[in-house]
Amino acid sequence: MLALPLTAAVLLQATPTQMGMLTAVELAPFLLVSLPSGVWLDRVRKLPVYVVGESLVAVAAASVPLAWWLGWLGMGWLYAVGLVMGLVHTVAGTAAQVVLTQVVARERLVEAHAKNALATSGAEVVGPGLAGALIKVFGAPLALLVNAALLLGSALILRGIPIVERVDARPQGPFWRELRVGLRFVLGQRLLLTLAGLMCVWQMCHYAAVTVQILFATRTLGLSEHAIGLCYMVVGLGTILGSVYGRRISHRIGPGPCLVVGYVVTGTGWLVLALAPANALGVIAFAGMLMAFSTGAVFIFINFLALRQAVTPEPLLGRMTSTMRWLTLLAAAPGALLGGWLGEHVGLRASLGFAGGVCLLLALVAWQLPLVRSLKRLPEAERESEWLGLEADVRPTGV
Repeated sequence: MLALPLTAAVLLQATPTQMGMLTAVELAPFLLVSLPSGVWLDRVRKLPVYVVGESLVAVAAASVPLAWWLGWLGMGWLYAVGLVMGLVHTVAGTAAQVVLTQVVARERLVEAHAKNALATSGAEVVGPGLAGALIKVFGAPLALLVNAALLLGSALILRGIPIVERVDARPQGPFWRELRVGLRFVLGQRLLLTLAGLMCVWQMCHYAAVTVQILFATRTLGLSEHAIGLCYMVVGLGTILGSVYGRRISHRIGPGPCLVVGYVVTGTGWLVLALAPANALGVIAFAGMLMAFSTGAVFIFINFLALRQAVTPEPLLGRMTSTMRWLTLLAAAPGALLGGWLGEHVGLRASLGFAGGVCLLLALVAWQLPLVRSLKRLPEAERESEWLGLEADVRPTGV
């Protein structure tokens, strides 16, 4: 969360445009390999993919201090590390989401995602503070060694999970036909297509803001690396709030309206920080933005993930997940580049103001959509017989 961007911002004195490039490079694999990776994941066991992914990210993180020691570290090296991390998050991240559906009943998906977020909140409280202290004592590159060790520990834990994974036993068709099945399924589902459009805009706002928020903290507010780590500890507190109350709010008002609440909370946090003064109140606003983001993001994702998983037949989960991640992140890299450009040519506040203003407008548009406003419970999954008909629709003549 902190060591890689702080290495760029503080050690390498990256410009806002370079920070935008770093984020965009990490997002590039989502656009390039997300769709074909979903077809492949529907054919293999997902847990081993997740384990290998954690191990690869550990190696990528450990390469940063090695390059620093050897005098090779520059923005080009960080771009390469970001690309590897993005590739792993594209493939292994999708695998992780599908694994959850194999151990949790579909009617409890919102609860499962909420508890999953709650389980990570402790690390989000302790992690940034520990990172800030390690960065202060050893520097950001060496802090990534701790990151690498923890990721290897994560991989070892994952290997021990007793999961009997269900792999589709049907004869496998041509790769590109299978890909078109997943794409057509998502594009043919009005709910999935609507969610993808809304989340695409939200991700653009998110990455426009995240590109400049470390720069805003260090250069506008004058915070040290350790102070930034302490501020980031409230991310975990926000995750706890979102996890505890998100499921209750979703149950009371419905997953659709709860999504809108999440857009309002995150957008308000970005906008308030854009208007905050460069003094102690600004520091409070920075911490408040981080808490608002983590709380609102939990409200958004526990419902977004549960909705898209609930409506999808099991044999299509890998392709649906990869297709939805591809669609929702189409505007993320442009958002990061736009945030960096605004930060460098207009001001860091302009990037935050853009993110907050567009996000609040998104909430207003989403509330006007009857499909979202009236979504009070999780939908039923499509019948597998209907999915088989969809598969037949994309078969070449005579096949």
